[in-house]
Amino acid sequence: MKAKVALFIQEALPDFHRKRLESLSSLKLNNVLKRKNPYLYRAKNINTASELVSGVVDAHLSSQEETVFGAFLENVAIYACSIAYQGIKSGIEGIDLEFTLEDVRYIISVKSGPNWGNSSQIRKMRDNFRKASIVLRQNGTVRNVQAINGCCYGKGHIDKGDYKKICGESFWTLISGESNLFVDIIEPLGNQAKERNETFLVEYSKVINRFTKEFLDSFCASDGLIDWEKLVRFNSAA
Repeated sequence: MKAKVALFIQEALPDFHRKRLESLSSLKLNNVLKRKNPYLYRAKNINTASELVSGVVDAHLSSQEETVFGAFLENVAIYACSIAYQGIKSGIEGIDLEFTLEDVRYIISVKSGPNWGNSSQIRKMRDNFRKASIVLRQNGTVRNVQAINGCCYGKGHIDKGDYKKICGESFWTLISGESNLFVDIIEPLGNQAKERNETFLVEYSKVINRFTKEFLDSFCASDGLIDWEKLVRFNSAA
């Protein structure tokens, strides 16, 4: 199990790094500025163009990386479960992983971590679990269905009534039968990380320098100060 999952990660990891670079190279300064809160940066007393540009770009990239890496970890979980229990990527809406263990059909919504959604998103997940349970029981071969909100990191094993929230070590153990898998996946994740990050940082520096020049030209006064009124109007004016 450990060797197979490590090989899967090694083969899939370049795609994660490629998507990081694509997200960076496709950025447009104006698009990022429109999506971020200018009042926050003013309240933080940010007064230099480079600092503000770095702030909005870093916030955007952090959000994008969470999404991309979350999908990557979901695929690792599905692969590990396929080895252990013939788990499959579910075709049911809102369900990521299905597998059977001891006459129980597990339906899992995989999330990166425990603090992933608001109340409406959790209601939607619950509704997806309910609908999936109906679909599986209708085929006549499934009697016991257990819905799981599985979180790839964090702690907790909580019975929510209509589903269970299982995080970190407990989640990886459930889907693989391997209690140490949550630790085992750390080493292959670091494969060529230094080299790939150096490539990313070169491109990141280019973007920050280019965006800083654009920001100075568009949103700074002749004396070099940020023109906050112009920035807020660009971001929020009707």
